[in-house]
Amino acid sequence: MNNRIVKIGTRASKLAHWQAHYVADLLNKAGMESEIVPIDTKGDQVLDVSISKIGSKGVFTQELEDQLLDGSIDIAVHSAKDMPSRLGKGLELIAFSVREQAQDVLLSAQKDLSLADASKGLVIGTSSTRRIATLKHFYPHVKTVEVRGNLQTRIRKMEEGLCDALLLAYAGVYRMGYMDLVVEHLDLDQFIPAVGQGSIAIEASTSLDPALRQAIIQACNDPKTAFCLQAERAYLRVLEGGCSIPVFAFARLADDQIQLKGGILSLDGQQRIVLGVKGLLSEAEQLGELLARQVLHAGGKTILEQIKQSPH
Repeated sequence: MNNRIVKIGTRASKLAHWQAHYVADLLNKAGMESEIVPIDTKGDQVLDVSISKIGSKGVFTQELEDQLLDGSIDIAVHSAKDMPSRLGKGLELIAFSVREQAQDVLLSAQKDLSLADASKGLVIGTSSTRRIATLKHFYPHVKTVEVRGNLQTRIRKMEEGLCDALLLAYAGVYRMGYMDLVVEHLDLDQFIPAVGQGSIAIEASTSLDPALRQAIIQACNDPKTAFCLQAERAYLRVLEGGCSIPVFAFARLADDQIQLKGGILSLDGQQRIVLGVKGLLSEAEQLGELLARQVLHAGGKTILEQIKQSPH
């Protein structure tokens, strides 16, 4: 195994390459050689349609997963927030990187811009149903416009006048070196992030050599982040939330306990349910499931049914 070159599959975007190189560096520090294999995904190819309309399942992952299953690559590197709550047969997530700050940020060339300023007719670029519904709830004066593509493409569209600002995850903005464009760090209590936001997930086939699997986990997995994402992903799994449904959850560790907060929004932003649970690290998955059941019972089930019936 020591002579084995680990083949790392990744999307072709600059951010995806950054993440793949980050994982390659972790493997290298553990004495393992690797090779990065760029793969085009449907989510990268279809840029004129919102993700919720393409179909949320595996839009950024399917092509990578096909190559995991046929053995062309050993691991696939993803943004953890892009991973469906249920993986296909023969696939598993084996590691989560140390989580970067998880909040959303507002990017703009206009330094005095603020979401709270209702005096201006702000137009924000985003393709996230979670962010759009959150804006409708807290900042109804803000208008949104669909913007897709990699970070560089989105910034170019903003500069061309499509919108005044972009609403994005801090992690990608930081990793790509665009912090000089950040005009606002958004409140984690208002803009509770997407499940997994800020962490890099490593996916493998269940048939991967067990010794290699263990060596990759040892080199790349951050146990604290893994506990948090276990709870968040269990929450998402029960709610069966994909890219087209504004569900969200964020876990953090405090005093050896997991504190998990999550909820759901109606598409029009009128209804917002947010609840929290806490418990032992060993109960991470059960906590996620418990929170999901509480949210469904508190009105989330009705909101979910309405969303699934809507023609969005």
